[in-house]
Amino acid sequence: MNQQHQAASQAAGQGLLERLFALKGHGTTARTEVIAGITTFLTMVYIVFVNPQILSAAGMDTQAVFVTTCLIAGIGSILMGLLANLPIALAPAMGLNAFFAFVVVAGMGYSWQIGMGTIFWGAMGLLILTLLRVRYWLIANIPLTLRVGITAGIGLLIALLGLHNAGIVVASPATMVTVGDLTSLPCLLGLLGFFLICIFSARGVHSAVLIAIVVTTTLGWLFGDVTFKGFVSMPPSIEPVFGQLDLMGSLDISLAGIIFSFMLVNLFDSSGTLIGVTNRAKLADDKGHFPRMKQALLVDSVSSVGGAFMGTSSVTAFIESSSGVAVGGRTGLTAIVVGLLFLLAIFFSPVAAMVPAYAAAGALIYVGVLMCSELTRVKWEDLTEAVPAFMTAVMMPFSFSITEGIAIGFISYCVMKAGTGRWREINPCVLVVALLFVLKFVWVDSH
Repeated sequence: MNQQHQAASQAAGQGLLERLFALKGHGTTARTEVIAGITTFLTMVYIVFVNPQILSAAGMDTQAVFVTTCLIAGIGSILMGLLANLPIALAPAMGLNAFFAFVVVAGMGYSWQIGMGTIFWGAMGLLILTLLRVRYWLIANIPLTLRVGITAGIGLLIALLGLHNAGIVVASPATMVTVGDLTSLPCLLGLLGFFLICIFSARGVHSAVLIAIVVTTTLGWLFGDVTFKGFVSMPPSIEPVFGQLDLMGSLDISLAGIIFSFMLVNLFDSSGTLIGVTNRAKLADDKGHFPRMKQALLVDSVSSVGGAFMGTSSVTAFIESSSGVAVGGRTGLTAIVVGLLFLLAIFFSPVAAMVPAYAAAGALIYVGVLMCSELTRVKWEDLTEAVPAFMTAVMMPFSFSITEGIAIGFISYCVMKAGTGRWREINPCVLVVALLFVLKFVWVDSH
């Protein structure tokens, strides 16, 4: 009797999963989806260690950010699975978190509450673009060379921050920057972490970043630089960061460029990831359209808004989701498994509190490597394409600002195309953005 009851319960459970996710129609099974979810989680769980470490540089409570990072990653991924039925997980974006902490707050002197407000308004802009169905129109009308330049520029900026956090690159009054003490413990462990990630990734190890963080943190503990704080505890309070954003203060006209940058970069990042992962899962058509695209874009946008309100940086679809796809993940069940694991991770806050800055530095440098690889897509033989990409990319680390890099990129694109008589290649979208940035330089920055 018990066996019959168990068999009936199992059949009912399988029937529910089939109705929700159409497993057979996608050529997958519940077991495969669970394995895919675990795989994706292991490749992206590093964000719960790295994100609090980065945002702490802005003065935010590390433990609270750890919890909000887990919460928004868990909730966003589960919503993606339930509403869009896609094997794509969400979490706070690498790159924009560093831009927020090191540039907007530490560099420009704004409070983290105002900085979080700019993230919120940027996310709201992205949500409005999604609801008005102009998101893909924007992507289609912004030239590839600028999109590539933006991605590479963020990568260079992230790499610079990683090198600085590990003490590999330090300030110098004579040469602006110079090499730090390469024999110091943070520098050695930071370099070790970076090369471990690169080597493991080259050998196809999905959890390379996580392994490197664990190894470098453990070595830091063995050398007395890290204090052991335990493994499991009740989740810390999120009150120090939850709902603490300054919405009115962040509406200052001088912050318009920053808000636009958060919106534009998040638009490229998330949309590109959604297309890339669904294409790898053979769910997208030749034009990049995939099932439940509207729902996926909506979940992505709403998660970004929710993340800012909860007290964490811009949320996006994670390219690491492709690791789960590689082992057979095809439906939203994969994303739900990832989300549940992130929610479970909330109870491991003591582990996150032990991770030193140099342990996360290797991940930042590695992300920079990946993002700079986009430069291979630039037509370097065509200066009207090469110059805008180059100026966009180099201006971000040299000006320590994503906003200025985007601005110079759009303006230089128009200048090069118009100056060589190819003004017909300048579409209205690029021209309008370039003119807005010119007005920003003339009327906002000069006053």
